[in-house]
This record gives sequence, structure tokens and C-alpha cells, in this order.
Amino acid sequence: MKTDFLIIGSGIAGLTYALKVAQDCPDKIVTILTKTQSDETNTKYAQGGIAGVMDANNDSFEKHIEDTLIAGDGLCNREIVEIVVREGVDRIKEIIDWGAQFDKEPDGDFKLGKEGGHSEFRILHHKDVTGMEMERALLEAIKRKPNIRLVSHCFVLDIITQHHLGYLVTKSTPDIECYGVYVLDLSSSKIEKIIASVTMLASGGNGQVYRTTTNPSIATGDGVAMVYRAKGRIENMEFIQFHPTALYEPGVRGQSFLITEAVRGDGGILRNNLGEAFMERYDARKDLAPRDIVARAIDNEMKVTGTEHVYLDCRHFSKEKFIEHFPNIYEKCLSIGIDITQHMIPVAPAAHYSCGGIKTDEWAATSIKNLYAAGECASTGLHGANRLASNSLLEAMVFAHRAYKKTVALASSATTAGQESLHEAIPDWNASGTTSPKEMILITQSVKELKLLMSDYVGIVRNNERLYRAMKRLDLLYAETEALYQRTVVSPQLCELRNMITVAYLIVKGAEFRHESRGLHFNTDYPEKSMIVQNTIL
Repeated sequence: MKTDFLIIGSGIAGLTYALKVAQDCPDKIVTILTKTQSDETNTKYAQGGIAGVMDANNDSFEKHIEDTLIAGDGLCNREIVEIVVREGVDRIKEIIDWGAQFDKEPDGDFKLGKEGGHSEFRILHHKDVTGMEMERALLEAIKRKPNIRLVSHCFVLDIITQHHLGYLVTKSTPDIECYGVYVLDLSSSKIEKIIASVTMLASGGNGQVYRTTTNPSIATGDGVAMVYRAKGRIENMEFIQFHPTALYEPGVRGQSFLITEAVRGDGGILRNNLGEAFMERYDARKDLAPRDIVARAIDNEMKVTGTEHVYLDCRHFSKEKFIEHFPNIYEKCLSIGIDITQHMIPVAPAAHYSCGGIKTDEWAATSIKNLYAAGECASTGLHGANRLASNSLLEAMVFAHRAYKKTVALASSATTAGQESLHEAIPDWNASGTTSPKEMILITQSVKELKLLMSDYVGIVRNNERLYRAMKRLDLLYAETEALYQRTVVSPQLCELRNMITVAYLIVKGAEFRHESRGLHFNTDYPEKSMIVQNTIL
């Protein structure tokens, strides 16, 4: 297959980019690949909303910029923060024009929420399914573009570079180029090569490397792992954001139901098992402190009291208003016997968002030529050491737009003859000598081990001994999995395990390099911040 624009992932970043290049280049082919159905993305599970300065009378760009910088704890790139905050309002208006519906007051103004770390009410939302609503609007708009082809159930295996033409490629190689990808078509079990003028990685996050996460099962860090294997630059992977309030359900592992930060924004109070409102002991902002502070506070309360969760108290809420704003949360709680008007909601932190990822510039370009990245898989410089709530959807749209602006000329200058020549030169996937795996337990057990060691050793609070143990066990898992990869036919399960091991390695290695506690990275052996603020580039 050959295409002009190739997009890996169908979340808000990938769909926004696809829609824009398709509109601007109606004669070009835009191909979107997604490894399950088109709407199964991290975007779909984004409950809270999208932050933007929509009320100029009470809010300002300067306030939003300052809130983002404070949350990022000294590691944000101020230029990038200003770009996202100032350009973000236009991107919000754009998705509204495409059909996204945000909740409004009776007078027609948008209902604006307030979340942890924000100094003003600036969060637009669609009840408690904001991401799902934005995803719906974009998919509807995509259907109206005849030059977009959306191919589901495709697993991207690797990025194609000069390495596949027989050249030695290292991290020191200048001008590494991306020519496309190898992809496993899950419907036919065949591995194809796709040649593209421009490749956009919008592959989402990596929460599945942890035992408990708010991310769906597809969030296995595929994009980050592929770029690292292709010798691209990765940064700040140690900054994994744990959402403070995932619904605690005894015995449930894997994807946890998210209790959005907006609940605390509307007045929800965190209490320990003694009924004490404990956040005032940790931060003057109490329940509206940034997520890193709240998650560590909850983690400490759980350890002190010997419990597996704390509580979110919403009993003082108006039932009608809660149901109006958080209908899915209300129904989910009720389904497990929790009436929020009478019972407190048991909550515990869960892996939620990766603030690091593929290093990109202000136009979403990676260190590999013709390869761009946007959304959670990218490290743009916006989030620094901790993401401010509801900035992620904004960031995804801003950098999808900027990538579109930068790449339309690249696709226009590419020639059909050039693509044909590359297609002939790049070899087909070589699976000779491989056989079907004899036992899937070799994969599934390794996944369990990986999740367990990351949760126990590289969680909210870390230390050098835990990181050392995590790396030693990862070395063994890596060796076993690479041997299995070399001798067996590839499968999504094996490739996801391989990618998760790579991502876990990058998280641990970044944590080992950072000899301080900053933002989402808290190491008890280095409890203070360093005066030297730097990114960890791997």
C-alpha cells in the first residue's frame, strides 16, 4: 500500500490531523490505522473536559499559562505553553464547528468547570463523557471526506527507516528518515508494508504497563517503543501521572473506572477511613491541588491507615445536579451498590497519563525526518513534570493543527515515482524460520510480571533499591521476550508485551537518571528538588 498521509491512531490527535490534511489536500490519500475499532482510544475515556480561556471577563491567557507552569514544576517549555494556551481557543471553536457539543447554561453561555491546579473556571465539558463526544464529532466529520480511508484492526509493528535498506542506523545517525511502517492486518494475519510521504504517530499512552490504570487495554506504548527502536529521541518518561480518584472495586485489575477531577472541582471532598478530610494537611489548595500532590497524599493516607482506598464524599451534592453533570459516574456507582447521596465513593490512584514520550518540536516533528507525533505519545514540552488537568485534549488538537500546517507541503512535493522506488527497495517482512507459539502462557505470564513489578517498584513513590530491582527483572523479561520474538510468528499479544517492556525500561531508566523529586517523580532517596532543571532524553 502507498499513501500520502499515514496516521497511526484514531484518537483526537490523529483524527484532527487527518481531517485537516484531507480538507486541504482533496487530491491526496489519507490513511488512518487503528488496532481495534475506530473509537477505542484514550480520547473516548477522557471524562473531565478541555481547558480553554473562553471567559475573557474573568479569565486570561496569562492565568492559564501560569497555572500550567506551576503544575509542570519547572520543566515546562514556556514557549510551548504559550502556543498551546493562545492557539487552543481557536481549536476549541473549530471542533464546535465540526459538531462537538459542550454543556451550556440556560442563557447560552458555556458551563465552565474548575479542576485541580486551575485558578479559574475554564473547563468545557459534555456531561462526564467529553472525550467521547469529541471523538464522535470527529468521526462523523471523517466520514464526509472521500479521500480518507480508516482501516481498523491493524497492528503496526515497526517504523521503516534506512535500517531496512541495509544501512547502520544509530542514535548518532544524522537525518534518519521514516518511509512508512510494517503492519499486521489482523483480519488476514498478513504483514504488509505501507509507504507514506508523511507519517503521524497518534498512538496514545502506556498505562497498561501498570496493574491498575484508567487506560483501555490498547494503551501499551506502541508508538514510543517503535520510535525508540528506530533510534528516535524519547524524553521524560519517568513522569507518569497517577489519577488520584479511580473507582476502587475489590479484585478488579486492568482498566479502572475514572472518577473525573471535575467531581472535586464541583466540591467533592476526599476523606480517609476515619472520615477525616485530609487534604488540608498536604496543600493549601486542599482537594483542588494538582494531581501529583493529591495522588501522593492519598498514597500516604492509605499506607498510614493500612487501607487500599480512601473516599470521595459527594453526599452534600444535589442529586439532580450530580446526575445532570455526571450521569455515567452516578450509574456506575449505583450499579455496584453505591448511592452517592448516602454513601461515599471508594477511590484509589491509578496510572493515567504519560507526560513524557516522543520528543517533538513546536511543529510536532520528531527527531526522525517525515515522522510527526501528537497526543499522549508525544512530549511537546507543555506538561513538564506534571500535566495540568484537562490540558491534554487541548494539546492534541493544537499540535495536530501545527503538524498539518507543516506537512501539507511535504506530501505535495513527494512523487509517485519516488514512492514506487521506495516500495521496490524496501524488503517485505521476513518471517522465515518462525513458528506459531506453543504456549500463550509464556506471553500472558510475562505481562502479569511486568505490571506487578512496575506497580510495586515504580509507582507513585520510588527509591533507588526499588528501581534497581525493577531494572534487573526487566532485563530478564526482555531477554526472554526477544528470544520468543525471534523464533515465533508475530502476534499482537507478543508485540504489545515487547512494546510494554521497552516503555517500562524507559520509565525506569528515566527515573534512575533523575536524582531529585520533582512533579510526578518522587524518590525517597532524593526528597528535595535539584537546582538544575533538565529533561531526561533517552
